[in-house]
Amino acid sequence: MAFTLATWNINSVRLREDIVCKLLREEAPDVLCLQECKSPVDKIPTERFAELGYGHMVARGQKGYNGVAILSRLPIRDVGDRDFANLGHARHVAAQLENGVVIHNFYVPAGGDVADRTVNEKFGQKLDYLTEMRDWFHADAPQKAVLVGDLNIAPRQDDVWSHKALLKVVSHTPVEVEHLAETQDAGGWVDVTRKDIPEGPLYSWWSYRAKDWSAADKGRRLDHVWATGDIANASHSSRILRDARGWEKPSDHAPVFATFDL
Repeated sequence: MAFTLATWNINSVRLREDIVCKLLREEAPDVLCLQECKSPVDKIPTERFAELGYGHMVARGQKGYNGVAILSRLPIRDVGDRDFANLGHARHVAAQLENGVVIHNFYVPAGGDVADRTVNEKFGQKLDYLTEMRDWFHADAPQKAVLVGDLNIAPRQDDVWSHKALLKVVSHTPVEVEHLAETQDAGGWVDVTRKDIPEGPLYSWWSYRAKDWSAADKGRRLDHVWATGDIANASHSSRILRDARGWEKPSDHAPVFATFDL
């Protein structure tokens, strides 16, 4: 069974309902994982999504912030969530396809503005969140699984517009990159996007602060698609839909796609 998956930090699913529908109509992924939905589950505009063929949803929500949802035109089964670092946040949900593949949708904490947990509690929460992810994957090795989401870390030098300028900026600091690598290694996860696009600058986020985000192109690759080693070779056709960053009332993130032939 082949399926195409997309992940997108939508920065309010209700505010950006129209561009979610645009993506579903024009790109038609089989599964769309959304982060930062900023909505209780019962307020997510599921009727419009269902009209477009996406009649299945597994989600966790909160009023005004966080929130993750998996929309699908394929049958999916809710297989739970975990509250990493005991934050009480809706940042993880998992669903299983009929072929047995489990899809984990994550929204890792951004970590605030200062890369020092002694003065910035949010940065400490981010590191703790990743540590608990790592420990979970060590204790219960994932198989036949895909992990997607806004992981809020751009690990490689060519995942940011300037490695040197961002070394002390939250999302690209060495301690964050190290934590993400340990999490990835613990689950035997393969970075599918970089497997398919191994070289060159690659971004999925551009700040709202830039007057002309595209011309400045000061991006970061914060959004990821990983797969366990047993299915990673079945993935292909990874891409980032950069144009979506320029749609009307856009998110500051662009969707990331991958296809799996299983």
